[in-house]
Amino acid sequence: MKHILVVDDDQDSCELLREIFMVQGWQVDTALNPSDALHVAGNEKIDLVISDVNLESEQSGLDLLKNLRSQCPVILVTGFGTLDSAVEAAREGAWDFISKPFKVDEVIAIARRALDQAERSTAEDRRAEQLSAPYEQEGLLGRSPSMIELYKEIARVAPTRSTVLIFGESGTGKELVARSIHQHSNRSTGPFVAINCGALTETLLEAELFGHVRGAFTGAVADRKGLWEAAESGSLFLDEVGETSQAMQVKLLRALQEGEIRRVGSSGPTRVDARIIAATNRNLENEVKTGTFREDLFYRLSVVTLNVPALRERRTDIPLLADRFLRMALERHGGKHLNLSGETIKLLVAYDWPGNVRELESALEYAVLHARGGEVAPEDLPSKLQSPHVRAAAKAPLSALFEDLPSLEELQRRYLVHVLNAAEGNRTRAAEILGVDRRTLYRMAERYGINLGGVE
Repeated sequence: MKHILVVDDDQDSCELLREIFMVQGWQVDTALNPSDALHVAGNEKIDLVISDVNLESEQSGLDLLKNLRSQCPVILVTGFGTLDSAVEAAREGAWDFISKPFKVDEVIAIARRALDQAERSTAEDRRAEQLSAPYEQEGLLGRSPSMIELYKEIARVAPTRSTVLIFGESGTGKELVARSIHQHSNRSTGPFVAINCGALTETLLEAELFGHVRGAFTGAVADRKGLWEAAESGSLFLDEVGETSQAMQVKLLRALQEGEIRRVGSSGPTRVDARIIAATNRNLENEVKTGTFREDLFYRLSVVTLNVPALRERRTDIPLLADRFLRMALERHGGKHLNLSGETIKLLVAYDWPGNVRELESALEYAVLHARGGEVAPEDLPSKLQSPHVRAAAKAPLSALFEDLPSLEELQRRYLVHVLNAAEGNRTRAAEILGVDRRTLYRMAERYGINLGGVE
């Protein structure tokens, strides 16, 4: 049974809404002031709050909205609709805004839509948590749609023997993805061996990968296994495989095709059994076209391809990641307890992070070392996050939205569209500007029929 909380300083109004909603089969509690409402919400699971804006109390309906918006949808009601209250309600994340006198059918319809959307959002969030949980233990963190898709792909490919090619910009966590594939495969009890192909010369890379025999070159005083053999019955991760030379690509191709390698200086092959997972930050398809990467090796590596999203493409994950990196930095440095201020989070979300997750981790460590108070303030962040451009992105301006005297409902719709446009269709940035969470933004968009994929 759905549980509704009605808040109004007028007893008759409370009783009217109670009767209206109880006829729908919903459980209804009432409160005459925000303090009583917060007490009820703190002790019981509330699915929807409907509150008058103007309450004879130290707190208003807007104050109540700020306290409860993360718990459930909040619909605000006013006896004299004003522009300021409508804009503020939209900014603070109200699910809807109703003016008195209202029609009973309209109130029921709005409440029902709010409850239905909240139920769908809760189910989606629960599913996201279930999908992300095993990967969070391995270092991957994020519950944005793009990360949920990545988790699904990892789950599909991990049990197979297929070679995997991971694409992603530097710092996005490609090795963490490779390790997750290994951990969820039937080779998880075997070793996971990683090598950065771009960090070694061709000669050193060959010796590291394939090993060598005694006397193969100066300093080779004994036979030595390479990393490919060391990964026997496990997984070998070839990071930045796009950096390899044409000659090395030929040797990699042969090893993949034949399932055997030849140690440097050896006259005979050695059989190997390691699953190959490769990664690159380059566009290998373009490099195949230009002839800088072998086409046959590309197709051998890319039996399955995964794309790790850049951090700017999953901004909803930034607060979650920032909190984790803050805790990690505090543990490393034995620092005091710190939190991220609201303004700091807005700057973190607004910044484009060319260095991706690795850069975010570095920025949080910098902030921990420079913080002086009990929270990380904007001035504690690296200077590039305090630039005028980033600060402007974190605070999109409000334009004139009401020259033609629109209705309150139309005003809210226009304001939401305005914010999405100012954020260039970026849902996370829009949510930050509005000061709401992602679920609230989705509810608002569905209410007004706005496509969150991009707004013109």
